[in-house]
Amino acid sequence: MAKKPNILFFGIDSLRRDRMSLYGYKKLTTPYIDKFLSEDSIVWDNMFSPSIPTTPGYASMLSGKDCFGTNVVALRHQGGYLPDMKSLPAVLEENGYNTTCINYGGFPGFGNYLNYSVTWGSFGEGRSKKAESLNEVAIPELERLAAEDKPFMLFLRHMDPHSPYLPPEPYERMFYSGNENDPDNHSLDPVFEFKPFCDYFASWFPPKCTDAEYICAQYDGAIAYMDACISIILNKLEYLGIADNTIVVFTSDHGETLYDHDCYFDHHSMYDNCLVVPLAIKWPGGCKKYFKGCKRVQSYAYEKDIMPTLLAMLGIETDINFDGRNLLDVMDGKAPEEPEFYITEATWMRKHGWRTPEWKLMIALEPDFHFKPEVELYNLVEDPTEYNNVADKYPEVVELLKNKMLAHIAKREAETGRTAPIYTNLNWNGFGRPFVSSEEAYNTMHIGNPDDAKKLQEIKKQG
Repeated sequence: MAKKPNILFFGIDSLRRDRMSLYGYKKLTTPYIDKFLSEDSIVWDNMFSPSIPTTPGYASMLSGKDCFGTNVVALRHQGGYLPDMKSLPAVLEENGYNTTCINYGGFPGFGNYLNYSVTWGSFGEGRSKKAESLNEVAIPELERLAAEDKPFMLFLRHMDPHSPYLPPEPYERMFYSGNENDPDNHSLDPVFEFKPFCDYFASWFPPKCTDAEYICAQYDGAIAYMDACISIILNKLEYLGIADNTIVVFTSDHGETLYDHDCYFDHHSMYDNCLVVPLAIKWPGGCKKYFKGCKRVQSYAYEKDIMPTLLAMLGIETDINFDGRNLLDVMDGKAPEEPEFYITEATWMRKHGWRTPEWKLMIALEPDFHFKPEVELYNLVEDPTEYNNVADKYPEVVELLKNKMLAHIAKREAETGRTAPIYTNLNWNGFGRPFVSSEEAYNTMHIGNPDDAKKLQEIKKQG
């Protein structure tokens, strides 16, 4: 009997879809991924990660649950995962799979955990070869798994798009040809004036850098560098003769803020630059039965949809009551569209809101260190970059969306038997209590160097 399909899962950290050439970005940042997905694949053009940042994003993609189902909304999540929350690798293990997670921490349910050296780097330490470090561990593990009698799931957490953006040569200048030290350019002045992060930025920005576009180009270069390294893994699938029987997944835990909304080179806030992520699945053994080439899907998709979709592709049934949908059923009209959704953020601010195709409402649950207004409303059709807050102009829309949000919260609280986690994760900031003013938040929250950033992103292995 032929083995069930393998899963090669690229769970890339901090990759926003609108910076990928796969999604029409004008710079050729993902040529190898683009080519790989040109046949036997499905690409979702409206994929979102509703709960920012890392911890809730990965919890949702590997459980098929929303933030109410995982009870996880905060980066500094406390208390572990819910004991009855069964992850994708745990289900696969029960169904005869070998499962490996390559990370520098762990996610629940994998049979095997391998670390790799994530050299975050600083300007003084030099450029980071994160993806090459991952390949040094991933290639031998892929060879080992391919030689086993069992099918496998191999999960790879790439960190290249995560700050600090320090791609090696020649990628650091692939998308920039200007003078990053131009004394007449003052675009980085407000970045260096932002007290909570200025020390961190100073550790990895070039000492005389003045141009924000240079830093943005480093993010693009990091994606292109990662793309080239990923191509080596994809070529290995072919070399091992398992490409046709391997489902390959590309997604991310959240997007990234570059020079957007005064949030600067991080991934906090609920603006779309943080919510937008890729989702693409190549399934040679399945897609070619239904269509040729690459199918682009316009229906909305979310992290919670990934696990039920993959299990459906594998023909594995489970008694888990997923919050997510099988996206193949959505494509066929057998499952509902979900164009409106609840959003949360508990990284450096604690907020929640409601997004529709036309509107986005954001409500602060405590003062934030950017001194943003408590209520923000954006018309996504007229103002897709979300710079014109129209909350005061359209109070009736604020009230309508707020009521929708509260109704959704009440429904999910009743279904889970728990209070919404955005209300209960009060130590999200590591300070022990909510902030009472923006001044307090501004003077308390601080990240000083890459080591601090790395520690915040570490996810310990939990059973």
